[in-house]
Amino acid sequence: MRKFYLIVFTSMLLLLTACSSGASKDSIKVIKFADAGWDSIRIHNSIAQFIIEEGYGYDTDVTVGTTAATLQALEQGDINVYMELWTDNIKEVYEKAIEKGSIIKAATNFNDNAQGLYVPTYVIEGDKKRGIEPVAPDLKTVEDLAKYPELFKDPEDPSKGRIIGAPSSWVVSEHLETKIKTYGLDESYNYLAPGSDSAIVASLAGAYKKGEPWVGYYWSPTWVTAGYDLTLLEDHPYDEAVWEENKGTEFPPNDVVVAVHKDFPTQAKDVYEFLKNYKTSNELTEEALNFMEENEAEADEAAKWWMKEHEDIWTGWVPEDVAEKVKKALN
Repeated sequence: MRKFYLIVFTSMLLLLTACSSGASKDSIKVIKFADAGWDSIRIHNSIAQFIIEEGYGYDTDVTVGTTAATLQALEQGDINVYMELWTDNIKEVYEKAIEKGSIIKAATNFNDNAQGLYVPTYVIEGDKKRGIEPVAPDLKTVEDLAKYPELFKDPEDPSKGRIIGAPSSWVVSEHLETKIKTYGLDESYNYLAPGSDSAIVASLAGAYKKGEPWVGYYWSPTWVTAGYDLTLLEDHPYDEAVWEENKGTEFPPNDVVVAVHKDFPTQAKDVYEFLKNYKTSNELTEEALNFMEENEAEADEAAKWWMKEHEDIWTGWVPEDVAEKVKKALN
């Protein structure tokens, strides 16, 4: 039953779907993963699912929903595993869940990621090969955007610039809106929260192809930050008190963790031991994302390619007998 996707409409729906997994506090038949809507989590899901299905013999499913809905489902046990939980984007909720013991951090997937407001590097440095002159050579920080609203003109309101934000359903969108107000950029810019990640990419790709100025939110690891020459605008050094007050610093260091429901270590002890060893990096994740984009591949195809390329890494996460089963299934 690989990758049977269930759309999350309400937490009640998630509760009902959990009943079909045959889960109890001591056993589980189907291991359910969270898909909160971006490609890297889908790749990590696919890597883990392939190992779990072929190496450990469990069935797996994926439940799709917003970060808030899927995290709530993880707390309730309607989802068992969250392969890419960006802890500081949802710091308060995550820490409360950890404190009350409803979820458990199994491992840090990666912690060398970045996020914030990006511009194409040609905006600052130009691009001689493409005949593009630098139009904002002094643009270095988020606050510097105040000097250049006319460069990033909002086509629907030419009196202001436009900053492309995160999708409105993502918690980080609220952080960005607060940051923009803190720096007074709302006086000269409109903030646009697109409906999806793909809408951000379409906006960036359209501007990049024409060599036009663009400013907006993105993060790494993604094929976008690996494939386009982008510059992350600098911000004030992270300070927890300032961040909590008004988001007037760079984004906090963001441990991206593998988290599981509190009952999972006893429901599937062998898989939990595997997940405790799961560790990648920004670069390793972007390799799979690049393959996915360049080959118009699905996440499970990219996962298999990545596993063939990095056998030395994933075989270190599992016992030798499990690794042999998985290698046999890959070939």
